[in-house]
Amino acid sequence: MSLNRRPSHSHPPLSPPLSRTHTHPPRPIPPPNPPEPPLTLLHSTTSHPSPSPLSSTLPHTRSDLENVDERAGDGRPRRRPWWRIRLFAGMKRDIQARIPWYISDWKDSWNYRVIPSTWFIFFANVLPGLAFSLDLIETTGQYGVQEVLLSSFMAAFVASFLGGQPLLISGVTGPITVFNKTIYDIFENRSDAPDYLHFVGWVYLWAAIFHWMAAACNAVRGLQYVTRFSCDTFGFYVAAVYVQYGIQVVTRQFGQTSTPSAFLGIILAILTLVLPHYFNAVAKSGYINKHFRRFCADYGMPITIIALTGMAYWGRFDPYVLESGMTLPTTSNSFRPASDRPWLVRFWQLDGKWVGTALPFGLVLFILFYFDANVSSLIAQGSEFPLRKPGGFHWDFFLLGLTTFIAGLLGIPAPNGLIPQAPLHTTSLVVLGYEGTSSASSDTAVSVSPEPSQEESRHDVRLSEMEGGNGHRSMSGAVKNSDGLSRRMSNVAGGLRRRGRRESLREKMKEEENDRREVPVAVVEQRVSNLAQGCLCLILMTKPFEHVLGLIPKGVLAGLFWYMGSDALLSSGVTAKMLYLIRDRRATSPSEPLHQVRKSRILLFTIIELLGFGATFAITQTIAAIGFPVIIMLLVPLRVLIVPHLGFTEEELAILDGAVASPFTMESVGGY
Repeated sequence: MSLNRRPSHSHPPLSPPLSRTHTHPPRPIPPPNPPEPPLTLLHSTTSHPSPSPLSSTLPHTRSDLENVDERAGDGRPRRRPWWRIRLFAGMKRDIQARIPWYISDWKDSWNYRVIPSTWFIFFANVLPGLAFSLDLIETTGQYGVQEVLLSSFMAAFVASFLGGQPLLISGVTGPITVFNKTIYDIFENRSDAPDYLHFVGWVYLWAAIFHWMAAACNAVRGLQYVTRFSCDTFGFYVAAVYVQYGIQVVTRQFGQTSTPSAFLGIILAILTLVLPHYFNAVAKSGYINKHFRRFCADYGMPITIIALTGMAYWGRFDPYVLESGMTLPTTSNSFRPASDRPWLVRFWQLDGKWVGTALPFGLVLFILFYFDANVSSLIAQGSEFPLRKPGGFHWDFFLLGLTTFIAGLLGIPAPNGLIPQAPLHTTSLVVLGYEGTSSASSDTAVSVSPEPSQEESRHDVRLSEMEGGNGHRSMSGAVKNSDGLSRRMSNVAGGLRRRGRRESLREKMKEEENDRREVPVAVVEQRVSNLAQGCLCLILMTKPFEHVLGLIPKGVLAGLFWYMGSDALLSSGVTAKMLYLIRDRRATSPSEPLHQVRKSRILLFTIIELLGFGATFAITQTIAAIGFPVIIMLLVPLRVLIVPHLGFTEEELAILDGAVASPFTMESVGGY
């Protein structure tokens, strides 16, 4: 039964409707009987929550819900003008759509995929967050490892228990560290500079108020105008920032440690960059077996970090890695801020003149989080993932304002949606099935070398007799020689036929094996993996584990930056277009959609994306870095208002660009 079919009025629905519209195709469902169970499909993940009592009273479509009181004279629904706002309508819809799935979000976590996903996203979240904060920690002296870990735990706790989309990973990102450091640089040399944490507390409070107002006014509906153009450009920028920060971590060590220690950091960074890519190459190859390949994909990066950290303390490396400045700075006590201040920041004691000054900074932070957090959520729920549970964009944005406010109270960096960690988390929870499965392979592979039938043997003899002469026996010796020759030629002919049949059978089996490639058929949508990685961050705040964390060399963190940045660059849509432009057309697949677009239009579209990336990256290198979120937001009107008038046809724009998420996911946004 289709997931989008409305339940009849006579029978209660078995599960809550995922969508209340008939305009989009049903969600993909796993194939019924794959030839062998996938490695990750240890049990069913199709638990059905009880239907919400409010579901039967909801209108049929999102448009009906928004315009239920807007009816024309003939009774047909009429679109509500954009300036008329139904306060809290988006959050209310998100809560009503997600509550029926809340119990299954916990039950569905009983799946093997949750274990490797937790470890993978833990290392991919906490270590880059700490490395991003190194510059902030060393420059301001107001933040430390404890603050970053607490911020990651708070974001995971709120998203797991209250979030509308628990798959979204939030934490300390590069943009927020750039934002906080820029504020410090602006007031650093002022004689009347305000208390830094008090001022940041007011900035976060203003930003939280803007978040709550936007969520209440359904402003997240603006995401319907966000396409892959904006996401690819912003993702390309974030990936470049990862690479840049890795370079900064390595080069900064030449001023913090001795030259041999700094070169040791470079060696560790290069190895940390190469080894995870090698694990991924093994995972994508056809060597050994699929269980080993999936193990490499799941645990390659954690194994690399642990192994290279241990190698740094082995043999002659030991005295260099123990130098001051080679590893993460840690505190002497558990659950204590870096500067021995109290956890509660009394930012309301700030002078009144600075309260108004913090307002524009809070507005800029709101713009950054509006784009960054929502784009992270969109990409984590991209159309390539077979999701079956609704999202909650409006409600999640309200919760983001709550965590931003709490971050100001505690004096910790504000957590935000992570790119590329958020889509990587969803990818790590994908369940694989088989495409194009056929029973022919199991039927025909039983007998690879069949014996010839009696009819075939008689046919071989007749053919041999014809090939041996005129078929007449004139004397006994000739008959014997003719019979021997006939038997020999019959054996040769039969062998050739059997060999031909074996070759054709092998080719057929190879084609069927290629057809049975693994494809995503489901995602383990649950709340435990995010909560577990957040709890691991909380555990790291205790003294024994924080000591272990403090043993990780900065070179390993730099290499992790390079790996995640390069991996995001290689999978970016901007990179894909650039590679297509320089690739020989004969070396590309005939089904490549870009074949239908003029190369001049591909080049122009790519140049526009690179200009958007260049403008964003350039402004972050100046004192005006505080305004880089505005440049990012301008990508949306650039795509909507300007790009369509640059000579692109609608078909070309549909191929070059498109929606980030499926209509099923966009139901929560309200854009469909």
